[in-house]
Amino acid sequence: MIIIGCDFHPRFQQIAMLNDETGEYQEPHLEHGNGEAAQFYRRLQGQAVGVGMEASGHSRWFERLLAELGLELWVGDPAQIRAQKVRKQKTDKEDARLILKLLLEGRFPRLPWRPAPAERDVRQLVLHRHRLVQMRTRVKNQLQALAMNECLCGKSKLWSRAGRAQFEAVPLLPWTARRRQELFQLHDQLVSTTQPLDQAVAEQAAARPEVRLLMTHPGVGEVTALAYVLTLGEPKRFACGKQVASYLGLVPREDSSGGKQRLGHISKQGNALLRGLLCEAAHVAARHEPELRRVWRRMAMKKNRPIATVAVARKLAVRLWWMWIRGLDYGQMFGSGSHAG
Repeated sequence: MIIIGCDFHPRFQQIAMLNDETGEYQEPHLEHGNGEAAQFYRRLQGQAVGVGMEASGHSRWFERLLAELGLELWVGDPAQIRAQKVRKQKTDKEDARLILKLLLEGRFPRLPWRPAPAERDVRQLVLHRHRLVQMRTRVKNQLQALAMNECLCGKSKLWSRAGRAQFEAVPLLPWTARRRQELFQLHDQLVSTTQPLDQAVAEQAAARPEVRLLMTHPGVGEVTALAYVLTLGEPKRFACGKQVASYLGLVPREDSSGGKQRLGHISKQGNALLRGLLCEAAHVAARHEPELRRVWRRMAMKKNRPIATVAVARKLAVRLWWMWIRGLDYGQMFGSGSHAG
């Protein structure tokens, strides 16, 4: 069998390859853009080949190629792989050799679960829609600033027909008028682009029972519930709510030693998009859910508002996991658990 340790980069990959039958060892450097890497692996088609690499955000084409050729791919946890490196010298060849060594010794930290290609594609829908909404918000904030400079402080009324007509009728200097016009054009274009994406998100949410279940919680909408399900994938992967909070980066950093505990801010070792959506949902949930409102107020008085929001987001993440793994909606959870009385 041919075993390959692959140090993958967006433009190239450095591999350490060993044929355990003949003892042949190679360390080729393969470029991606000129097709050198694809040709190399196509020559291995039909042989028993195992490839190990760290999880990467630029490797979808590589994974499709290996699946097409029938070559086995193992994807490992980058943090655990780095933790097993002893020497301080770091090169691409050393990284590839380390991956190969872990594969040969049976210590390669393979990820236990990975989303299917279809699920990863729906993640792109949620991410794309979220980025466009952020761009639309920035454009609206610029228009609000222009309006307030002309003594138009209508807030949300600016986006009504009457408010927009009033703002467009205000005489401005040439470059300011051009900025207003082009910002309104960009806003209209972003609105027309995001509307089909909103519909697609709604269709995806309606087609998934677990998403509809999570949406029964106050403050959790289609986008947050869908992103939560797509990110966690399978609730049984986690043994408890603390693991869910840690997976999403909502637990504090810790540097404790010698009997002294030192806690810092949250680790942020997780999906940044879902963590941001949970914080947005926490604001709404704290207004409509009595228990979360008490948590937010207590933490806001003890610490500050941002920390209070993160605390509510963590509780919300754990609560959604319990709802999902038990198959209970918001009303059933509070009617059958310790919250019932």
